[in-house]
Amino acid sequence: MTWDRCSLMCRFQTVAYLQQIWWFEVEGELEFEFPSGSYSLFFRLHLGKPSKRFGRRVYNLDQLHGWDIKPVRFHLSTSTGQQASSECCLCDPGNWVYYHVGDFMIENSSTPTKIKFSMMQIDCTHTKGGLCVDSVFIYPSEFRERLK
Repeated sequence: MTWDRCSLMCRFQTVAYLQQIWWFEVEGELEFEFPSGSYSLFFRLHLGKPSKRFGRRVYNLDQLHGWDIKPVRFHLSTSTGQQASSECCLCDPGNWVYYHVGDFMIENSSTPTKIKFSMMQIDCTHTKGGLCVDSVFIYPSEFRERLK
C-alpha cells in the first residue's frame, strides 16, 4: 500500500492520495445532533493526482488504474438502525466527483445520531491506484442535486 498527499483543489490543506493498493477500504464515523429531516451522504473523490504546472492546473493520470474493473461499494449506517448502500465504478478522471452513498432520516433532533460510513473495493485480482480522497459530505437530501 502506498499513500501520498495531494493539496490542490481540495477542501482541506492536504488530503490522502492513493498510489497503489490491492485491498481498498476507507471507514469513518461521526456523532452529531442533526436537525430533523432527510440527509444524503457523499464521498468527494478525484481520479488522478491534481497539481500545477506553469500556473495551470494539470492532472497526473500515470498511476490511475483499476477503478473501472469492479465497482466500489459504499455503505452507511446510523445509530437508529438505518442502512444504505450503493456501488459504482469510479469514473471521470481529472474531476472532483461526489459519489452518493445513500440517504437517512433524522426524526429526533435533540438526540445525537451516530453515522458510520465506508467505501471499499476488495477484489484482489487487480491493483488500484491514482485516487484522491478529499472528504465526506452530509447534505440535506432536498439539495443533493446541487452537488452534481
